[in-house]
Amino acid sequence: MTGPRRDTRGIVEAGELFSRVDFRRREPAPALRPFLEHYWLIDWDLPEPYATHVVPHPSVNMVFQRYGDEEPWAEVAGIGLELFTQKLTGSGRVCGVQFRPGGFRPFAPNRPVSHWTGRRVPLHTPPPSPGPESVAASAPEPAPLPVSPGGVRAVVGPDDEDARVAALDALLLGLGPHPAAVDRSLRAVALVDRVRTDRSIRRVDELASAEGVSARSLQRLFAEQVGVGPKWVILRYRIHEALERAESGQEPDWAALADELGYSDQAHLVRDFTATVGVPPTAYGRPTGG
Repeated sequence: MTGPRRDTRGIVEAGELFSRVDFRRREPAPALRPFLEHYWLIDWDLPEPYATHVVPHPSVNMVFQRYGDEEPWAEVAGIGLELFTQKLTGSGRVCGVQFRPGGFRPFAPNRPVSHWTGRRVPLHTPPPSPGPESVAASAPEPAPLPVSPGGVRAVVGPDDEDARVAALDALLLGLGPHPAAVDRSLRAVALVDRVRTDRSIRRVDELASAEGVSARSLQRLFAEQVGVGPKWVILRYRIHEALERAESGQEPDWAALADELGYSDQAHLVRDFTATVGVPPTAYGRPTGG
């Protein structure tokens, strides 16, 4: 574990985001590092609204938020299956915890991580509804982790960044990791890391063979510990790689990149990229003009 990532993988138009908000990554306490990628901190004071877009990682996040003078609140954000868009207005602050893929279960061991996939669940009493159209038809989901409103304020309240990080460390260390859930979690973390870093892993059966397990047992482990299947993880990291190449400032050789990433051809890469990001890779990052 070598500290916070420095890449921009998953962030759409990363340069545009960084020009508008103050974005940092910070390292958690040593005992948390096997399970957490990093903390991510964002502060903004915008003269006009801005929408940020992210192609989600196969990671669960805990997100502590304060918008203007409103009461701060927090949620568990399961793995997002679609492009995530967040509109930022005025001033605000977010302190996020990005778990390593496979690293969340020891902090909420009572449910498989797939339970949270595609969902955003408040960590305490939800904030007031902005209007009747958003009132849920059913009872709210029970909070997955026991975090009090006071604990949320301790994270997002201080202007001192070190104090925010210390509050996150204290909160997470108070929640886990639960020892009985650690071994399978760390196994899943290692498997996903292999997918992320080993370009030779292009198919689920290749990963299963390399690990000496059946594809079915691999799928069960991923459902329990990661929240999505191994095929989804392989495909998502392909798109992250293509997105980062597109952000590099130099036009990639898309046919060569498609072959490198294990696509059947360039058209296959273009379809996946367009479906995920919303524009084809050859148009991504170009000025729209006006």
